[in-house]
Amino acid sequence: MENVLVIGGNRYFGRRLVTRLRDSGARVSVLNRGSAAPPPGVERLVADREDAAALGAVLAGREFDVVVDQVCYTPLHAEGAVRAFAGRVGRYVMTSTIEVYDTGEARPVGVPLGEDVVAAEKWPVRPESPWGDEKFRAAQYGEGKRQAEAVLARSGAFPFVAVRAGHVLGADDFTGRLAHYRERIAAGLPVAVHPANLPSSYTHEAEMADVLHWAAGARFTGAVNACSHGELTATDLCDLIADGRSYRTAVPVQGDEASPFSFDRYYGMDNSRAERLGYTFSHTRDWLPELVAETLRRGAAA
Repeated sequence: MENVLVIGGNRYFGRRLVTRLRDSGARVSVLNRGSAAPPPGVERLVADREDAAALGAVLAGREFDVVVDQVCYTPLHAEGAVRAFAGRVGRYVMTSTIEVYDTGEARPVGVPLGEDVVAAEKWPVRPESPWGDEKFRAAQYGEGKRQAEAVLARSGAFPFVAVRAGHVLGADDFTGRLAHYRERIAAGLPVAVHPANLPSSYTHEAEMADVLHWAAGARFTGAVNACSHGELTATDLCDLIADGRSYRTAVPVQGDEASPFSFDRYYGMDNSRAERLGYTFSHTRDWLPELVAETLRRGAAA
């Protein structure tokens, strides 16, 4: 793995991945719309992936051992990737998500979700859907990822891997999901929790970058779940953030949403395929207490 392209990769665990690849000795390029410069020692390629002509121009004459695609959200993105990279990449790794398992089907609680629960190569693809509409794309995030996986898995254009990430937590989380808990508990406000309060799987941002680095240099193909051991419920997160203080929860009223990471469906993932292939995951207790402490320190300093 000498020559690697990362599509996206300018924030959160994507930036960690780029640095990890560079420090391992790979020649790394980052392709995005140019919103932020990559770390020193990394080549910058500027193009909008949805602009086929611009993408073709910036990739002209280039080949890569591996492409890691951090921002493939729709089947149209995947179709564009097939056109752009067929015949010029040895391995294609897509960062996918736990949300591919949110298909609306009932899942037995306590039976972790294996990769075969959603077989990408069999999933229907609907490129005619309004994927260019940002609101539609956001509302159909999991479906967009499923269909993107399906296009890439069925194309045969290159060896393909989908790394399905558990909910990624980190001190630099730009979504503000942990901050939501911190702020409400600190203010004495109730945290909205589904009555079912079912657990989900998580991973640390540094571990996610490490899993992607491992997947880029491996030889397996297909989907692989990436999550730490130790499922968590919304109240598990509340307990850690409250640190012995009392806090209140409330059932969401009609029309309101539950807090982030509060689920009425079981979201535990089975990470055994990745471990059989050689990756060893941490446990949430290895990193979550310090992450929560760092989140609280940043909140106090804000």
